[in-house]
Amino acid sequence: MEELKVIPIWAWILLISVLIAQSTWLFIDARKRESMPWFWGLWGLIQTPMPLIFYFIFVRSGWFPRGGGKGKK
Repeated sequence: MEELKVIPIWAWILLISVLIAQSTWLFIDARKRESMPWFWGLWGLIQTPMPLIFYFIFVRSGWFPRGGGKGKK
């Protein structure tokens, strides 16, 4: 059972790479759409794949108004 607790270094590198790539993409895309880029970027840095799923549902589908509802047209 001790073997299951040890995660190989390549798995850590892969996980960190995925999290950084996801976070960067979420931040850049949310900044283009003016939709809370820091929130999406930070959430994307600590978890995967839920931030991507929620981002596509809420931001990409248009559930949130552009600019966070600040009155921009």
